[in-house]
Amino acid sequence: MQPLLALSRLIDRINTIIGKAVMWLILASIIISAGNAIVRKFAPQFSSNAWLEAQWYLFGAAFMGAAAYTLAQNEHIRIDIFYGTRTRRTQHWIDLFGHLVFLLPFVVLMTWMLVPYTLQAYRIGQVSTNAGGLIIWPARAVLAAGFFLLVLQGISEVIKKIAVMQGLIEDPHPFVSAHEAAELEGAELAKTVAELNEGDRK
Repeated sequence: MQPLLALSRLIDRINTIIGKAVMWLILASIIISAGNAIVRKFAPQFSSNAWLEAQWYLFGAAFMGAAAYTLAQNEHIRIDIFYGTRTRRTQHWIDLFGHLVFLLPFVVLMTWMLVPYTLQAYRIGQVSTNAGGLIIWPARAVLAAGFFLLVLQGISEVIKKIAVMQGLIEDPHPFVSAHEAAELEGAELAKTVAELNEGDRK
């Protein structure tokens, strides 16, 4: 199991680096959006659909590049109505079942379909149908890469989940219900207010 845990740590490290790096693409997208709006207003002859599509590409790259990192941080959307009322061991089984039956088959299928889809666009030099639009294959490549990273992260999550259930590692993401999270947040806020009041008295 230790070699698999080492592989899991490597996957987590790679997706963490990528996930944190692609956050800057949001800033780049905002700058391009603002610049494009200014150009359209004051120098419309220099405006192009390429700038608009570049925003989409960058935002898509940020979303897909951070998807695996989000999964690694256990920050994906989850419905707690049923999950939150189960014991932690049952929750582990639910997570493992979800990863193996729903997550991995879907992301593997999407990766399998998107790779030839990307290569086809690259071979024929497919370009956007919008006037002045960009070439298509980089956007498809981002999708393929994002789903491939999700495949890797799904494998990592399965390894960690099995290791946690076997008692080999600590639970990296102990479950906290929405109610407990609200109580913790309220306690932290009360502590901060008390510290500020104490500072004012001094």
